[in-house]
Amino acid sequence: MNERIAHVGIAVKNLENSIAIFSRLFNQPPDHLEEVKDQHVRIAMFRAGENSIELLEATTHDSSIATFLEKRGEGVHHVALVVDNILEELKRLQQSGFQLVDETPRLGADGYLVAFLHPKSTNGVLIELSQKIRP
Repeated sequence: MNERIAHVGIAVKNLENSIAIFSRLFNQPPDHLEEVKDQHVRIAMFRAGENSIELLEATTHDSSIATFLEKRGEGVHHVALVVDNILEELKRLQQSGFQLVDETPRLGADGYLVAFLHPKSTNGVLIELSQKIRP
């Protein structure tokens, strides 16, 4: 596994309000905005050196972000780690006893394949594996 954090995902109730807050924090607008329709989420990405902060807003009431917000409120949702080969990492991690949320990677935001490890097997932290597939 590449030992670099890609981003920290933060669940937010209102993306526009949160963009205003983080734009003031970073003294710049987001570097990337996108809707990931199959995950029912809109995102705003703020680069911070080699890493990023990803703001996530639910687009449906039954999405995983909406469920997270209902249970826990706004805050850190996940930590994303860069991997060179997501299929190999999923296989290795499953064989090492980690519980997978996704056995097959799916298309995420900003040209990445993504897959998640269940927080039950990672001390309560949702871990995203991310492999860049297009610029």
